[in-house]
Amino acid sequence: MDWKLEGSAQKTDSNLLQEQEVILEDTGEDSISESFQLLQIDVECEHREGETLPTGSATWCSKNVQRKQRHWEKIVAAKKSKRKQEKERRKANRVENSGICPQHSKRFLRSLTKERLLEAKHSGPRLCIDLSMTKHMSKKELGRLAGQIRRLYGSNKKADRPFWIYLTGFTTDSPLYEECLRMNDGFSSYLLDITEEDCFSLFPLETLVYLTPDSEHALEDIHLNKVYILGGLVDESIQKKVTFQKAQEHSVKTARLPIQEYMVRCQNGKNYHSEILAINQVFDILSTYFETQNWPEALKKGVSSRKGYVLQDPVE
Repeated sequence: MDWKLEGSAQKTDSNLLQEQEVILEDTGEDSISESFQLLQIDVECEHREGETLPTGSATWCSKNVQRKQRHWEKIVAAKKSKRKQEKERRKANRVENSGICPQHSKRFLRSLTKERLLEAKHSGPRLCIDLSMTKHMSKKELGRLAGQIRRLYGSNKKADRPFWIYLTGFTTDSPLYEECLRMNDGFSSYLLDITEEDCFSLFPLETLVYLTPDSEHALEDIHLNKVYILGGLVDESIQKKVTFQKAQEHSVKTARLPIQEYMVRCQNGKNYHSEILAINQVFDILSTYFETQNWPEALKKGVSSRKGYVLQDPVE
């Protein structure tokens, strides 16, 4: 009869331990100590209901209770270790994604970004996106252009030395504006200038440099007293020499990225080679060069191997 009672007690203890483990899974780290105290109470209750303590001993536990207590302590330690590792992982991710010390709040980082952009408005290089050629673009093309504007602005926010961006020939009742509002969160709060004026009437012509792959002149450097223009077009709508002819009509200087000077054609199955890039890819090249003063490094950032070009061998 005694061994049946003992087996029943062990089964009850096991069930109790399982219930406590479930409770631990559902509670936070702050509740661990409280749960451990409840276990201590259960152990003390078992002392009172179990065998008589030996004479001269302050506390005594059966081997079964000691085993369960050690098991519970291991569970608590494992939970604490797991939470600490997860905290360290999140901390490392914040450092990697922001590039700034994690002790800074999001509010501080936003303030720092705003300060850099506003400083660029007064003393940084200027980049103009000419959006006066979007009237005949399809909705798909407008959607792609809106996405490129979002990526361009995102890259500029992260830059240590940002440009000041102008969106010219851009009306608030245009389909492109509607696409930008639909696709780009917070677009109405972007720190840049939006104007209906054409870039050729907004700035002195002698300060303008229209970047087009059809130009005969390679861009050598970025000057603060110049305004660099990118044509707001996407691949589907590209017609040869559209931006080049527009620049010539207004007697504006043109330049192309120095792809031919620093890169060579690579063999590919489709025999495809193109120097035409999305506006956000061109901006990544300009931004990287402005920070590093290194054209190979900048071109590597924006010209993918899918365009059929790779950097020249340094030995050559």
